Formats: sequence, structure tokens, C-alpha cells
Amino acid sequence: MRTGRLRTVPPVLWAGWVALAAGAVLCVAGWYGVSGERFTARQLPYLASCTVPGAALIVAGAVLLASGRQHLATARVEELYGLLVAVGEEPEAPRAALSAPVAVSGELRMVPGGTLWHRADCPLVAGKPEALPVDGRLLASGDLGPCPICEPDAADS
Repeated sequence: MRTGRLRTVPPVLWAGWVALAAGAVLCVAGWYGVSGERFTARQLPYLASCTVPGAALIVAGAVLLASGRQHLATARVEELYGLLVAVGEEPEAPRAALSAPVAVSGELRMVPGGTLWHRADCPLVAGKPEALPVDGRLLASGDLGPCPICEPDAADS
């Protein structure tokens, strides 16, 4: 979904393109100057004054372009996140369903070798033939902890 807002080009991108162009011009001028000189001593001034700064401008332009594109990508991600949040705010009814109890049975069960005790209709032990009734001595000793899903109460035993 496109918005009616105009997308402007950040100044960082313009600066990046200008730096790239200036660097390319300097590199071409340095190459042209070096190619016209036969002796190395006369080529060094062209390298020092044109080619090296031109290469530095090309690198700086590439960095500016990369950072400017990152700004555009961040703006697009924020726009998409805003649309996602706007869609996610509609239904309120499912939250009430999440607060309903998962299990309501008063009978307590445990799995041999486990560390938790559950209600008999807890989804973690329901239908498991190896689930055994919980002994009151295990609860009193503190060897078993309550299941965080069905939240059994010690008074249920």
C-alpha cells in the first residue's frame, strides 16, 4: 500500500553521488597526467594530487550511499511495522479466551521421573497411560513443583 507522501532523496545520497563523480573525475585526470609523463619522478605529483584523493572520494561516496540507503530501508521498515501494529489492534475477544483455565480437574497426576505435578486434564499429561496419581508425601517433601500451564493447587489433592 503506497501512501500519498512524496519520497524525497536524503542529502546524504546526493553527497554520495557527488563524491563518487568527483572521485572518478580526479582519477581520470590523474591517469591522463601520468600517461603523458615518461619518468617516474614526474608522474608522482599526478598520483599524489589527483589519483589518491580521487580514490578516497570514491570510497567516501560509497560509504555515504550505503548509509543513505540504510536510512531509506529503516524508514520503510518503520512504515511496515506501523501497518502491522494497526492490523494487530483490532480483535479484543481472543485475549479473554487466553485467560480461561486450561485444566479444571481436581485429580492430580505426575509422570514418573518428572519434576512437576499436574491436573488430570492438563494437556501435558492427558491421555498418557504412564501418568500416575500424585502421592501426598511427594507434595509435602517439595520434590515436585506445580505445572505452570494447568496451575494445580496442593489443596486439590
